[in-house]
Amino acid sequence: MQALFFYIFAFLSIAGGILMVSFKNPLSGAFSLVLSLVSLAGLFAMLEAEFVFILQVLVYAGAIMVLVIFTIMLLNLQKEELQEAPVGKLRVLLILVVCAVAAFGVAQVFSMLPTGMATVDPNFGSIEAVGREMFSSYLYPFEVISLVLLVAVVGVVMLAKKVV
Repeated sequence: MQALFFYIFAFLSIAGGILMVSFKNPLSGAFSLVLSLVSLAGLFAMLEAEFVFILQVLVYAGAIMVLVIFTIMLLNLQKEELQEAPVGKLRVLLILVVCAVAAFGVAQVFSMLPTGMATVDPNFGSIEAVGREMFSSYLYPFEVISLVLLVAVVGVVMLAKKVV
């Protein structure tokens, strides 16, 4: 049953990514990216990485995508710019052939892999384990990123005040 859910989430993730780059309409592409991000969150949930699952849903599929969709809507694109190009039969056939070849290649690679399950630490992906690693092993990079984000926020505020 777990393998079935894995294949469903993996298929949805890949399909969302392919749809995202194939749509001409940026709003359709953004919603396809939401599909891909939510299915990735499902894969993290299957790995029992609760913290990464929650971050994926809240930060990426939630906040970042809302920001992207608002930006697209603020662009106020005209109807002519949002029209989808007609998909020809040759293009569909080419996409199907490429997908079939890629699926065959992936099947060949997976058939060569060992069939055993990897051992995972029981605390893998938990909030406690992530916090312990972040504030012990990765404290310096965490603080550097915090300073970079602070400088970026101050820069945005300064640029916004010049405009107003």
